[in-house]
Amino acid sequence: MSVEQPLWRALTAYRVLTMFYAVGLFATAYDSFARPWVAVTYFAVLFVWTLATLPRVSGAVHCTKPFLAADLTVALTGILLTRVADAGSRIDAGGPTLPSIWTAGAVLAFAIKGGWRWAAFASTLVAAANLVERGAPTPDTVHNVILVWVASIAIGYVVEVARASERTLARALEIEAATRERERLARDIHDGVLQVLAMVQRRGSALGGEAAELGRMAGEQEVALRTLVSGGMVPLSRVSEDAALGALVRAVDEPDDEDGPVGPVDLRSLLAPYATARVTFSEPGAPVPLAPAAARELAAAVGAALDNVRKHVGADARAWILVEDEPDEVLVTVRDDGPGIPEGRLAQAEGEGRLGVALSIRGRLRDLGGTAELVSIPGQGTEVELKVPKVSRGRASTR
Repeated sequence: MSVEQPLWRALTAYRVLTMFYAVGLFATAYDSFARPWVAVTYFAVLFVWTLATLPRVSGAVHCTKPFLAADLTVALTGILLTRVADAGSRIDAGGPTLPSIWTAGAVLAFAIKGGWRWAAFASTLVAAANLVERGAPTPDTVHNVILVWVASIAIGYVVEVARASERTLARALEIEAATRERERLARDIHDGVLQVLAMVQRRGSALGGEAAELGRMAGEQEVALRTLVSGGMVPLSRVSEDAALGALVRAVDEPDDEDGPVGPVDLRSLLAPYATARVTFSEPGAPVPLAPAAARELAAAVGAALDNVRKHVGADARAWILVEDEPDEVLVTVRDDGPGIPEGRLAQAEGEGRLGVALSIRGRLRDLGGTAELVSIPGQGTEVELKVPKVSRGRASTR
């Protein structure tokens, strides 16, 4: 049950009780009215309207905008008819309007349905109608107007906070359920598929020949599947289908950050596909959040570094990717077991127009406000250290 459902039930009871209260006030002062037949006609309409619309105020789904407008019209009409039905002396003495405190029910319906902004709109109209009915602002009128205005806005704000909390709780429960299911699948895969792939790899390597190639392919698939299981699938984002319906949510696609900023993405999910039988991927146990553009550029730089390993060291070269999440920056290190880069070779390649390292790696990091450092010792491999600040300074600030 939605957390706001008790509010709708309370509003239903409030409307019925205050309707009878308004009728009782009129009955006790019947002889004092100048045109009691006007009041009798209005209360007949109010009685039928209140009882007939009880299903409308039983929940947010049925409490539509047209109904709210009609309900508020009934309340405002009753306030303005008071000067027609009642004696002027009673009005000047501070007598109640025809709907009396029933009017607050119409305003509260706006508050529960649409929040504090809708409540402010409805209570302002009620305040204007009361001032017109009184002819001039009196202390009692001003006091009642402010009371309704503040109370309705406060209730509307509380409803908005309750809805937000309910949606957050619903999302947390979805994530918890998805996590449990992923863990169950991971256990099943580990106990079955991964062990079979590992056995095929070992037996293929031992047998040699075509079986060795089959074992190598099984090893690659084992690494890829293990990475997928450990990383898991990112749940779809959820948004409320209708804020008035509380926890009802629908799946939506993530917006592209080309048109504006979006939330950070986990860098690990972009780097995990690089893991193979010959590329070891080491990651923190917690997500590594980065802005979407920065994460994509950093992942592309890592891909460029691995391309250099395959091109210059060979397809059989081993490489390692290490991700470190520092307080102010993200550090990604790509290391290989090749022969290293001879001193001065990078400068020579850049002079020859080969700009793979200069543009694909250093250029990307420079545009992000980060740095790319290459450390290579002949005979001991090459290490590429990529640093990206968590708050990227962007292209313009690096010039």
